[in-house]
Amino acid sequence: MDELASGLDVAAAIRAKEVSPLEVLDECLARVDVCNTELNAVIWRNDEEARAEARALGERIAGGVADLPPFAGVPLPIKDLLPVEGQPVTYGSRGAPEGPSATSGPIADAFVRAGFILTGRTNTPEFGSITVTENERFGVTRNPWNTGHTSGGSSGGAGSAVAAGMFPVAHASDGGGSIRIPASCCGLVGLKPSRGRVPATFPGWQGMVTEGALSRTVADTAAVLDVISTPDPYAWWNAPVPERPFAEEVGADPGRLRVALCSVSALGLPVADEPAAAVDHAGRVLESLGHQVSRIAADVFDLSGLEPFLNVVNAGLSEYPDIDWARVEPHNRAGYAAAEAVDSAVFTRSLIELHQLTRTIVARFDDEFDLLVTPTMTVEPPKVGLLEAVHAGAGAPVLDIVAMAAFTAAYNITGQPAVSLPLHVAPSGLPVGVQVVAGPWREAQLIRVASQLEAAAPWSGRYPRLG
Repeated sequence: MDELASGLDVAAAIRAKEVSPLEVLDECLARVDVCNTELNAVIWRNDEEARAEARALGERIAGGVADLPPFAGVPLPIKDLLPVEGQPVTYGSRGAPEGPSATSGPIADAFVRAGFILTGRTNTPEFGSITVTENERFGVTRNPWNTGHTSGGSSGGAGSAVAAGMFPVAHASDGGGSIRIPASCCGLVGLKPSRGRVPATFPGWQGMVTEGALSRTVADTAAVLDVISTPDPYAWWNAPVPERPFAEEVGADPGRLRVALCSVSALGLPVADEPAAAVDHAGRVLESLGHQVSRIAADVFDLSGLEPFLNVVNAGLSEYPDIDWARVEPHNRAGYAAAEAVDSAVFTRSLIELHQLTRTIVARFDDEFDLLVTPTMTVEPPKVGLLEAVHAGAGAPVLDIVAMAAFTAAYNITGQPAVSLPLHVAPSGLPVGVQVVAGPWREAQLIRVASQLEAAAPWSGRYPRLG
């Protein structure tokens, strides 16, 4: 198999008996052997357990099993924030408890039902709280396009692994841009689903965190969303069931949509030339596809949401169980202390303010435009080594970190679906993603337009070749 084959292509080849699950797995593990020393994307391996599972599946296929799940035999690594029964979960922290998890998150169970072979775990910043994948426990994850630069965060291990061809798809999660930012840094497709679309044990960061995946194609992204988004009768809320499978939206006509472009950060941060050029390019392509394209002069986010957002994010550190806070990195200790200093009345008021801000933002997607296109990040992928500055600040903002999430975090607050697409490569050789945002629960619309863009401005084959 080509190391850049899509997850759906790998699954189809297994189903057709052109390649066995064990052969696919061994090729993935061989790529990890070749690339991971330099990239540090995979921080835990379960090779023999995965091989046993792949071998058993191969025997079932050889025996003529008739009904295989959609991703049967496709290896998939798990981000090291998600508990999986029998696997360690460190949250990227030296303060995490040792030993295997006793239970799995719902998305891990969904991956297993879909036929994925859970293979290894990928690096993440401690507790997923910053936009670069660097921590004291496992070190720095590097970008396969240029190893002097970050792969983003917090799903940077997943992004690096997929971009380098170690795996066709990887689990990821997103609380402020943590799927979309690595997608931008690594030249991948990264869709943040709507709030309530993907079941979780509890709504992380009060519903601002959602689970998903990183892949190379819109088709893989849509098919993965189908298998992880089954409604959860035990959850406090669920997104509406889609009219048809998301996979069927790939290539479907979205109609003529009102598309707004914006390259002005609400935080007042300058937008670098290449992210701005990427938005302009996306606008020209969308206009050529028949959409009504205009530009808005200011971002939809309002700075009044920043403090309540940070109150919720800091409080989210309490979601991690049995942590030895004396061994936690300085910025997260500072965040935890800040959360303890906020009383319940202030926290409740923060949630109310975020709900009110959400209504203001989302109304514009009905009244003024259907889609909003922004840079995914205001900058190209920064160089590695930002953790030292984060620790020195001990909770104070670090400009490069904030610049990476300036356009993404708003849609974790509102719960809208948003995708980063690899539409541009800078003269530096680094990928530059474009973020496309749709109204609430309109993943189908987003997938239709994303597949239009993929066909009109293809990125297939535009990946780093390592080893």
